[in-house]
Amino acid sequence: MPISTLPAPRSAGSRFKTVLWVLLGLTTLFVFITSELLLITDYPMYHAYRLQVIADRHLLIPHTLAGTFALLIGPINFSSRIRQRFLRLHRILGRIYVISVFVGSFTGIALAWGRPGLPGTSMQAAAWMVCTTAAFITARNRQITQHLQWMARSYAVTFTFVSSRVLNLWPRYWSHLGDSLAAVGVIAFTLASLLIVELGLNWRELTTRRD
Repeated sequence: MPISTLPAPRSAGSRFKTVLWVLLGLTTLFVFITSELLLITDYPMYHAYRLQVIADRHLLIPHTLAGTFALLIGPINFSSRIRQRFLRLHRILGRIYVISVFVGSFTGIALAWGRPGLPGTSMQAAAWMVCTTAAFITARNRQITQHLQWMARSYAVTFTFVSSRVLNLWPRYWSHLGDSLAAVGVIAFTLASLLIVELGLNWRELTTRRD
């Protein structure tokens, strides 16, 4: 095979992205099985929560759909290949993502209204909308690097809807964590997710020593 036709070796950054998306996908699958499926089957530990979900279904359905759209669109729009080959699709999905974020944020606040979890949900929704709005503005201004950075922050908040449910199957977490502490947990997951993204975005600068 001529040298010119050999496939280019995958960079370390490309391998890292692949591993990252696989881990996020496995985490999502784990949460879906241990939270959503057990909720549908009326798992005893989730019985009271299941009744609350049924009562809140008029807000929970659009909230869940919006969050699911945002969660699924993220990996597609982060793909540089799809972005380069199907720019129009990338932009359409980007607009759907923005709408989903705002629908998910406002319905989330409405669901938490009058409940102890409102402060945590409001902070999470505010961070979600601010990061997404910044991503949208930088895209409109053709500031591509900044757009990708703000989208990374936005998707980090998007994924807290999955990561914050990882511990649901742990009985001590579910039975002993009150609503007020659960609100603190949401804030902690949101801040931790944003901090991890900031470390990732600035890792080279943090680890490069200048003479």
